[in-house]
Amino acid sequence: MSDPLVPARPAGPLRRLAAPVGTLAAAVAAFAYVGAVDPNEPGHYPICPLRHLTGLLCPACGGLRSAHALARGDLAAALGANAPAVAGYAAFALFWLGWLARAARGLPTAGPRPRPVHWWALGGLLLAFTLVRNLPVGAVLRP
Repeated sequence: MSDPLVPARPAGPLRRLAAPVGTLAAAVAAFAYVGAVDPNEPGHYPICPLRHLTGLLCPACGGLRSAHALARGDLAAALGANAPAVAGYAAFALFWLGWLARAARGLPTAGPRPRPVHWWALGGLLLAFTLVRNLPVGAVLRP
């Protein structure tokens, strides 16, 4: 048990970088797996329950195909499969870089936090994307 009156020792650089580096390793492993196991081939991944039950495309439909194309370096195919997923991968990379930079400097690792209005805007954009891609005019947004 630590004494609350004794200040905690600052974590060393290896300990500070463990979480961001571990997260990167998990993301790289996931992309490597999806890059090696083609989601376009049936039987490798579970089917989307929404599409299976209703025939509608959810906002994530095409996300694995997008990750597969991106892992193979085909940005155009990745954007064609699911553009919001590619934007999510890019956002993850940017937030991860900020996390790594703060951890390396010994700063608090909690970066800027989105406000509720940002989450509502993101939800609205994904809802609009989902609605449009399920309409005849949104055929270009389908995977």
